[in-house]
Amino acid sequence: MAKKYAMIIDLHQCVGCGACDLACKSENNTPEGIHWAHHFTETYGTFPNVSYKHVPTLCNHCEDAPCVRVCPTHAMHYDENGMVTHNPDICIGCKSCMLADPYGVIHFNKKDAFSDYVSDSSSLIEGGTFSKKELSDRSNAPFPNFNAARGADGYEAIRGKGTVEKCTFCNHRVAKGLAPACVVACPADARIFGDLNDANSEVSKTLKANKPTVLLPEKGTKPKVFYIRNYGR
Repeated sequence: MAKKYAMIIDLHQCVGCGACDLACKSENNTPEGIHWAHHFTETYGTFPNVSYKHVPTLCNHCEDAPCVRVCPTHAMHYDENGMVTHNPDICIGCKSCMLADPYGVIHFNKKDAFSDYVSDSSSLIEGGTFSKKELSDRSNAPFPNFNAARGADGYEAIRGKGTVEKCTFCNHRVAKGLAPACVVACPADARIFGDLNDANSEVSKTLKANKPTVLLPEKGTKPKVFYIRNYGR
């Protein structure tokens, strides 16, 4: 049976630390200004009765994904496990997926990522600090903290200028039986990832035991990222 991967974020467990955001950037080589894992915050009420809300966000890997429907080249597509993935090799950068995406989780590469590590030879203190190019050369990588594992599954480790990119549920890790980087990095164990087609999986049992919500339910996209309980700060 094909798998149906989903993620649950327990907002009561979440401490709003942003470890998920940082782990995602490190794992997936996302450049400055592009966030596969992100969050939004809300403050409401009148002092002294003020409440704060922190909601982590990522691609919802919708069962009826608008970005997949509108992509003219099928670069945005479902993989064999129902995850919404992207093929940058056939992406034409038309941004149709971005316009169709109601969640704002798809990003466009306006320039070649980390190109300054190839061209920038300037240093803060001449003879005292390394330039970006020196750091890159000495690490023998496109940039010092480059994660080559991101490209191990054939998906480009660093996406090029003129293409879009977004969260893939760390499909390169899932293929090896590992959880997405954001799940592993969460210090509060606020994220649960697994197969909805397995009734005995933790994600299935947790959904059954709670009343989950999704972002923008009125859009009818059938997200596979669920939220349970409240942030409560």
